[in-house]
Amino acid sequence: MRKGGRSNKAAQDVSLNDPFIQAPVWPQQYAHDVKRMLTYQIEREMASQSLTRGVMAEMMGTSRAALNRLLDPENKSVTLQTLEKAAGALGKRLEIFFND
Repeated sequence: MRKGGRSNKAAQDVSLNDPFIQAPVWPQQYAHDVKRMLTYQIEREMASQSLTRGVMAEMMGTSRAALNRLLDPENKSVTLQTLEKAAGALGKRLEIFFND
């Protein structure tokens, strides 16, 4: 447990309930917030593993240009296959679910 009683895992979790993710006023804004959250999580994990974009792209079996599109919060055209590749390269499992 960290100081303050929160576990390290809880401190690292990012969700759409976090304050930097605004309540969706328009579907486009919500999509932007989701992509920003995904980008943040991937970049944070890359940094914690000391992975450069070049190494990450190689581990994903893709180009740096494709990885740059994935990490661009303004580019919302990301596929599940790309997200699965990123998760696998980071040693993670992709989970997607619906919430009320």
